[in-house]
Amino acid sequence: MATVRLVQNIGLDDHATSTQTSTINETTAAASNTNAFVTGNWFASRTTTAGKEWQLVDPFTALPSAAGGFCCDQIALYEPSRDIWIWILQYITHEDPHQPGVRNNVFRVAVSPGTDPTAWHWWDFAPTGLNADWRDMWFDYPDAATSANHLYVTFNAFNSADRWQRAVVFKFPLDTLSAGTSLGYQWWSTTDNGSLRLTQGAAESMFFASHNGGTSLRVHGWPDNSNTVGWFDVRVSPWSAGPYQSQGPDGVDWLAQRIDSRITGAWVSGTRAGFLWTAAARAGRPVPYVKGAVVDVTTQGLVEEPDIWNQQSAFAYPAACPNSQGVIGVSLFMGGGSVHPGHVVGFRDGPEWRLAFTRQSTQGPDTGTWGDYLTCQRYHPETSEWVASGYTLQGGGDRRFVEPQFVRFGIG
Repeated sequence: MATVRLVQNIGLDDHATSTQTSTINETTAAASNTNAFVTGNWFASRTTTAGKEWQLVDPFTALPSAAGGFCCDQIALYEPSRDIWIWILQYITHEDPHQPGVRNNVFRVAVSPGTDPTAWHWWDFAPTGLNADWRDMWFDYPDAATSANHLYVTFNAFNSADRWQRAVVFKFPLDTLSAGTSLGYQWWSTTDNGSLRLTQGAAESMFFASHNGGTSLRVHGWPDNSNTVGWFDVRVSPWSAGPYQSQGPDGVDWLAQRIDSRITGAWVSGTRAGFLWTAAARAGRPVPYVKGAVVDVTTQGLVEEPDIWNQQSAFAYPAACPNSQGVIGVSLFMGGGSVHPGHVVGFRDGPEWRLAFTRQSTQGPDTGTWGDYLTCQRYHPETSEWVASGYTLQGGGDRRFVEPQFVRFGIG
């Protein structure tokens, strides 16, 4: 039986994060050779020594400020075909002094060469840059993935009353990002489906999906060589979007405040795209679990539903990515019952999920908040392995005790 092999399993200390952490830590990680870049709320950290030493890269000051200043959400990617690091940062909404009545934020796409990860160049994007009428709108909750020739980035957009307005998908040429020249790009938006999740492992087309009410998924496809976004709907078996509950051994419900059913894991391998999200307990699933759905993007039909679950402890916030052999790796959290919230990685072995803890918390979060997303990406140059992000609480229940986890893993 195949097992999970932890090649590197490193907890980032206060020197690496300057305690700029949160129980809603939203950690992401990317790696190439001995270099790695990890982000979270509200820190970033880099190693050039295979994790032996880490250096804080303060997202508040490492790059010039924009809009109302750095906010929170970030994503780190490494793109091997162009040998570039990609850093996506979200900034605070503000009223533009040069445009009275315009309340926007921006997100930034920063890029550096693989040979010099400190040499950043960047571009900023505001809602009014897409549509002059979007004067009261701000971007939040990013996702990012690359295809053969493009970087795709998604955001939700809200107004000043904190009401969801639309989701937006951006498509940036990798060659231009690498060159640092004037950036022509495409974008697409929808007012029908939010929190779109992009598929890791894309080649000639990017796929992304969200729930479409009830037990239906809406799967979109955007070919690299096309301006047109297509879609189809597929029905999955019944599942519950709440309420969520998972008390650990200290009685703390780590899923009390933030958890919901947004898709947080997605991949594509060959003609099959898979999607993962957190579902609430139901008949046959006594605690919250990860719901899975795999669809064939050619036939547009449901292929299988590979859930991740057990009888005692909840699984939540899954991320996923195929390795170069098409094996699906995952990064997610597990907790409840006799287990404090912990970070778990693994892969799909035939019909089974093989999972292993990277670390368990010493207790649950004081506020009952956790989330909102993790990442799982291929490691380079050994693309049969993955690199994953996670975090735990060590020695206390508030954000000062959050310890991010950088994990490189493979198949034993």
